[in-house]
Amino acid sequence: MHLTPGNERTLPVAYSFLSRFRIKAVREMDFIALAKQMEGLVEREPGTLAFKFFRLEEPQMFAVYESFVDEAADKAHMETDHGKPVIEQMIGCMDGSYHREMLYDLDPTT
Repeated sequence: MHLTPGNERTLPVAYSFLSRFRIKAVREMDFIALAKQMEGLVEREPGTLAFKFFRLEEPQMFAVYESFVDEAADKAHMETDHGKPVIEQMIGCMDGSYHREMLYDLDPTT
């Protein structure tokens, strides 16, 4: 737990990251449908704080913002029976790999 200036307790920093990736042009519409499906599935997963896909400015580039209560919740998300087949299909739409950037609190001492 952290103390805020008003001595209020807050939760520790979540396990959050932004992943960027390129989608094959011929698979873009497939990917968008899968991304929307995944956003709906994740809502029922315990430990998920936020999960949202975005289209980036560069053509065929997308990102997903993911935030979980901890790393274990992220790992559980990747292994769900309902999500695993969708994730595999999404990876099949990618043109190459993805780059994950971890997100940290502005004040690392809190």
